[in-house]
Amino acid sequence: MVGRKYLVAPNLFGISFGLAGLAQAWTAAHSVARTPEWPGIVLWSGAGLLWLLTLVAYAVNVRSRKSLGKEFTHPVTGPFISLVPIVPMLIGVALRPYADTAGKCVYLVAFVVTVVLGGLLTGTWIRVEMKLVDWHPGYFLPTVAGGLLAAGGAAAFGWVRLSQLMFGFGFVCWVVLGSILLLRLFTQPALPNRLLPVIAIELAPPVVAGNVWFAMNGGRADFVASGLAGYALLMALVQLSMIPSYRTAPFGPPYWAFAFTYVAVVTDVIVWLRAEQVDHSTAITYVLLALATLGFVALAARTVKGLVHGTFLPEFPAAR
Repeated sequence: MVGRKYLVAPNLFGISFGLAGLAQAWTAAHSVARTPEWPGIVLWSGAGLLWLLTLVAYAVNVRSRKSLGKEFTHPVTGPFISLVPIVPMLIGVALRPYADTAGKCVYLVAFVVTVVLGGLLTGTWIRVEMKLVDWHPGYFLPTVAGGLLAAGGAAAFGWVRLSQLMFGFGFVCWVVLGSILLLRLFTQPALPNRLLPVIAIELAPPVVAGNVWFAMNGGRADFVASGLAGYALLMALVQLSMIPSYRTAPFGPPYWAFAFTYVAVVTDVIVWLRAEQVDHSTAITYVLLALATLGFVALAARTVKGLVHGTFLPEFPAAR
């Protein structure tokens, strides 16, 4: 790696985002199945530290490339900039049981940045000439993921009206952007091999919305929760059908799209187990957590290997 220059792009924040998702799963399991609390605390701490290190590396890299003005309009990595405020927004919610005031402050600052950034990116997509073929499921992140996760955070703090507002924000954006993205995936040439893993994000909206809805309605399985689970089932089957295509993708940052998405599925299933009072739910929860944790460890090990051998990050200048 000596002498080479590598591109540190916003999609690297998907690593800390995935770790935050794993922490969220362990925290949810502690709440509904009384699993140990410490794994969640350790994982949240790790997510915060990793986010900070990534932010510093990204800022230094952008400065060296003098490319700040181009980051928002990049057709591939631009939407991932939204993860910069989304990760601390989740961390703010995680702080609530231990430092309520600090958690609220972190959440609110990150929340405002998330909403404003979502609006700015949406305006950029309208204003800048874009081709349908440039779109990919990462475009869900700024407003769909941002809005729904903000709703879940507001519900955790007991801000009912704000949670309803942001659920509408995220849900409507999901309907609008989901139509565009499915049209792109159905009718346009396939995504480049290196980007194929971002199709995993198609599974995220229904399971994230399901988790948020449970947070908003007190953990009850109702018509809305069932409907979201039904669409999640379809998208999960789509993921199974995509396995042969995923196997052709070279390993790189896009693979981290699997992390938060699949762990969000685990979280949703854990909450459903509690809502339906399934027998042996605690044992099932431990199995799910073990699978999610092992999956994350496998991704992390492959990433470290790629960094050591200089194959994980694209070299700069990267093709745009």
